[in-house]
Amino acid sequence: MTGRTIIAGALLAGAIYGQNSGLESTFVPIYPCRLADTREAGMGTAFGTPSLPGGRVERSFPVPQSACGIPSHATAYALNVTAVPKGPLSFLTVWPTGQPQPFVSTLNSYDGRIKANAANIAAGVDGAVSVTATDATDVVLDISGYFTRTPPGLALPFGPIVPCRLLDTRNTQSPLSPHETRRIELWSSCGLPPFFRPNFPTAYSLNITAVPNGPLGYLSVWPSGLARPLISTLNSPTGTVVANAAIVMSDADQAINVFATNETHVVIDMNAHFGASPYPGRFQPITPCRAVDTRLAENGPILAAGTSRSFPLLSSACGLPSFVAAYALNVTVVPPAPLSYLTVWPTGHAQPFVSTLNAMDGAVVSNAAIVGAGTGYAISVFASHATHVILDVTGYFTYGTPNPD
Repeated sequence: MTGRTIIAGALLAGAIYGQNSGLESTFVPIYPCRLADTREAGMGTAFGTPSLPGGRVERSFPVPQSACGIPSHATAYALNVTAVPKGPLSFLTVWPTGQPQPFVSTLNSYDGRIKANAANIAAGVDGAVSVTATDATDVVLDISGYFTRTPPGLALPFGPIVPCRLLDTRNTQSPLSPHETRRIELWSSCGLPPFFRPNFPTAYSLNITAVPNGPLGYLSVWPSGLARPLISTLNSPTGTVVANAAIVMSDADQAINVFATNETHVVIDMNAHFGASPYPGRFQPITPCRAVDTRLAENGPILAAGTSRSFPLLSSACGLPSFVAAYALNVTVVPPAPLSYLTVWPTGHAQPFVSTLNAMDGAVVSNAAIVGAGTGYAISVFASHATHVILDVTGYFTYGTPNPD
């Protein structure tokens, strides 16, 4: 993979805990909010200009001091990270401030295009997160919620599901027109359990894929019934198929809105929910850790076209415990040629009809994913075409105990 310098390696098992140990938390969704934009002087010195200079210089963003109303007791954040590079960008990394920079990457942009990726990142010193980049780039941070140990009434416990396709406008609807906002109901899809009911606050862990008919400036998702926020979920300036994860709060009718600047089809898959559950799970953030890299002998070889492979993440160097319900992952592909799609799901289940990411142009692509722990606490990965796969872990979800009712 000449010229592709994605960080490889893993932290020692003991390093992932430290200040984040014991922070098992429930999720509080918020109206999506722009946290930082290094292109904007008006956001103040902590959240606006200047750009990241490159050279792996660290910049910290004190999230509770932003205008987004995030409390200081938040343990982790549901972020969308967008890089607007000045040229080729080898990699960008986000992690909790105050901890050593981990050997992971959040996103890559070797051709210098705008790229976004979701990330569930632990709160560091003073509630801050740190960002570094190998090359000069602007960075935009949006936030859709936070995790907390001291939940207010809106805090939502976690429930994993086998990934499920909610919507594909190529099959059932027309594409979104330029600047169209479309309401999409989620309530009756994917066999959600009966305790998941209307009029109860809920949020969904989704994978949003845009299949544009040309360059797509940006696409945004947010709770239906509210004004469109100044945020973006994904970008496709080259018009290629692009996916990005998002945790999205729904309205009382279990609906969300989707907006696109340009004509595009939209595909939505679900992999988890946050809401009423008889077994309320919680999130434990960790320092991001590299669990799998098939370019290395211990995880290889390359994943062959049309094949799947299981990865028992408990045996990785990340020191994950044996009571995991699901993993918060960053999935990166390094394909030698175009890759139609890659799918990740809990081992032991049939391969679902969903995609986690796409690399139609053969680019290095990353996407966040919440994936249930399957048989042997493993996850399975399928690739339509040959590709190397990298799995970084940013946290895990635990099973809860039954509610008394």
